[in-house]
Amino acid sequence: MPERRPFVRLPTDVYPVNYGLSLKPDLIDFTFEGKLEALVEVTQATNQIVMNCADIDIITASFAPQGGEEINATGFNYQNEDEKVTLSFPSALQKGSGTLKIDFVGELNDKMKGFYRSKYTTPAGDIRYAAVTQFEATDARRAFPCWDEPAIKATFDITLIVPKDRVALSNMNVIDRKPYPDDENLVEVKFATTPIMSTYLVAFVIGEYDYVESQSSDGVTVRVYTPVGKAEQGKFALEVATKTLPFYKDYFSVPYPLPKIDLIAIADFAAGAMENWGLVTYRETALLIDPKNSCSSSRQWVALVVGHELAHQWFGNLVTMEWWTHLWLNEGFASWIEYLCVDHCFPEYDIWTQFVSADYTRALDLDALDSSHPIEVNVGHPSEVDEIFDAISYSKGASVIRMLHNYIGDEDFRKGMNAYLLKFQHKNASTEDLWDCLEQASGKPIAAVMGSWTKQMGFPIIVVDQEQVSFTDKGVNQDCPSWMVPISICTSEDPKCTMLKVLLDRPETTITLSGVGPDQWIKINPGTSLLPGIRDLSLQPVDRLGLQNDLFSLSRAGMISTVEVLRLMEAFVNEPNYTVWSDLSCNLGVLSSLLSHTDFHEEIQEFIRDLFTPIGLELGWDSKPGEGHLDALLRGLVLGKLGKAGHKPTLEEARRRFKDHVEGKQVLPADLRSPVYLTVLKHGDSATLDTMLKLHKQADMQEEKNRIERVLGAISAPDLIQKVLNFALSEEVRPQDTVSVIGGVAGSSKQGRKAAWKFVKDNWEELYNRYQGGFLISRLIKLTVDGFAIDKMAAEVKSFFESHPAPAAERTVQQCCENILLNAAWLKRDADDIHQYLLQRKTPPV
Repeated sequence: MPERRPFVRLPTDVYPVNYGLSLKPDLIDFTFEGKLEALVEVTQATNQIVMNCADIDIITASFAPQGGEEINATGFNYQNEDEKVTLSFPSALQKGSGTLKIDFVGELNDKMKGFYRSKYTTPAGDIRYAAVTQFEATDARRAFPCWDEPAIKATFDITLIVPKDRVALSNMNVIDRKPYPDDENLVEVKFATTPIMSTYLVAFVIGEYDYVESQSSDGVTVRVYTPVGKAEQGKFALEVATKTLPFYKDYFSVPYPLPKIDLIAIADFAAGAMENWGLVTYRETALLIDPKNSCSSSRQWVALVVGHELAHQWFGNLVTMEWWTHLWLNEGFASWIEYLCVDHCFPEYDIWTQFVSADYTRALDLDALDSSHPIEVNVGHPSEVDEIFDAISYSKGASVIRMLHNYIGDEDFRKGMNAYLLKFQHKNASTEDLWDCLEQASGKPIAAVMGSWTKQMGFPIIVVDQEQVSFTDKGVNQDCPSWMVPISICTSEDPKCTMLKVLLDRPETTITLSGVGPDQWIKINPGTSLLPGIRDLSLQPVDRLGLQNDLFSLSRAGMISTVEVLRLMEAFVNEPNYTVWSDLSCNLGVLSSLLSHTDFHEEIQEFIRDLFTPIGLELGWDSKPGEGHLDALLRGLVLGKLGKAGHKPTLEEARRRFKDHVEGKQVLPADLRSPVYLTVLKHGDSATLDTMLKLHKQADMQEEKNRIERVLGAISAPDLIQKVLNFALSEEVRPQDTVSVIGGVAGSSKQGRKAAWKFVKDNWEELYNRYQGGFLISRLIKLTVDGFAIDKMAAEVKSFFESHPAPAAERTVQQCCENILLNAAWLKRDADDIHQYLLQRKTPPV
């Protein structure tokens, strides 16, 4: 890693108690004027005040001690690198309270961070801009000078001066709205005082919106704000939010702390959503659901994201991490409990099985790399914070919390959580504080167990010998870290029931299970060789999935041959479970992409067609009476897989239905659109692409636009691939979605991969400038280069980023280079064996 720049937190001799903040955005010139009147406490005499400030010009600043004369600041010294400003005063400010006044101006930028502008089209077709905020992690300082660190909490009194025909929202409810004296077109909107809170959770939005409203059973007003004319599309999220608030209140035994909560869809938005206290912002696709045009996976995504952000209202907002080092706890916790919440609202989603596929296996993939990182990372400079918004903080974080919850049991877990929230409410806490509360509630060695999972990277491989079942826990690193692993054991007699729980705290442990017959299987950590248990489905879905996934990871690491995984995959002929198929499909996608570097890519397509044909025939194209959410997800997955792999009957039917859809004869159900679009594009020509681009232009819903954007890369002709890449940077695609168009090209074919990487290099200036330091740049790099499998490509990627530095993506670049080398080694090792296996499975035995 390059040298980290030295980083110093703000001095503590002056701290804020209350921010009185008035902002007046100009939605035509994209600037804003601001006035800050902060009540501050001086803890020791000083003649300067150091604050965070970025891209803001201070016009005047003064300090008035309580009951004393106002002192004007004589100098503003900006340290741009460190995003700080030092205000100098002619004489020392004495200990005690005072008022700091600052008048300043700033820019409504187009970088999706700080106080920024977001472009939208009115129902009449005019292009306009809203002014919105995204402050996490360190961008409140772009909207007003402040002490922009999570531990420096204060209260906020916010006033917005806005055009009178616009909606103005902030964290709290409006308490006053009056005409602005200098301009009859403006109004002054004043909001109630917030609780004590961190700067990164402050938010305001000024724009044109409709809303739907409801009350939760505990009396909180909930509103979902949507683009004008689309209030209908806010109803699903409203229903989830009103069910979720009482669920959390009950789970934590702490009421929701504010009088209202607003959920709002923002057109240009880099992340999925942001948990600002009382005003949660979302990408349109993470909040809006249209009963006719939204697919099942979009509903599920909205339910999870709403559950995630609302959990933060307690865990993160009421109690906040002391510093960004503890970000993982905030995000890991919310990423775990969102599933608990969705399971409560929608038991038919079987969401916990999906957790294993969506979070647990994602975390394992990244964590198997040498360039992974421990869950807990020391963070200094703001540019380092963006790096850790990744699968380790979210998915591995959520996975260890799931493990912890299983280990403690729900009752003690809730007791500990309640103690933690009450003890630290309106304050800040560290990871250790949570462990203490859970340890007291459960009487188990939580800090010791969890420290082994959060402070070292990687994960243990548990080796089981069968004599008497003795476990050997082999450390993976040279310096051999040690792990404390909670282990559960079940047998084929009752696969759902755990026979025994042990805490593995030494390198070797011997356990004896009594009364297990020689013909029964034993499974360690149920909830993750057993071919018969897969074929006859006696293993639980989550174990069928886990087994396949563990073997896949071991084959990638070179510990077993990939052929063993292919053999195992063929045992899934009777598999009915969506999540198990989804995971198989992912792993096959990785293999297919790897083998696109060989001359037998067609053979793996045939393998995929053979594996998916029986379940495809069984499901058919049309939903049957009595089917649920998971059947819809499975049908889309299977048809998409068969179509992409060139299964003739699927391709023909997809073309027929696509034609009817385009001609308006028979609209495709939302759940079939992705697989059909993908199939016709993969085997389509320039006319197909033109039709898709026309559908994109006509689409009124962002979800439909995204659906199309994600599959455009499937087109195969080189000139059309180029056309798709150029489209990615056009006005037609929202800035945050460019990444998924380019990623779609890179992930679709060998041809696409080369073209996408060249395109990113050729357009690097524009792309980097567009995403600056944000995590979208990391995502772009990962999606573009992760699929290469030749040693020299790793060197090429490395040297490109040496000459085009992207500080927020340093870790990603390292991980990608490592992945490329791993892919190359995997191919060298196993390609011939895989080829032989694929050939001989077609020749009938003599």
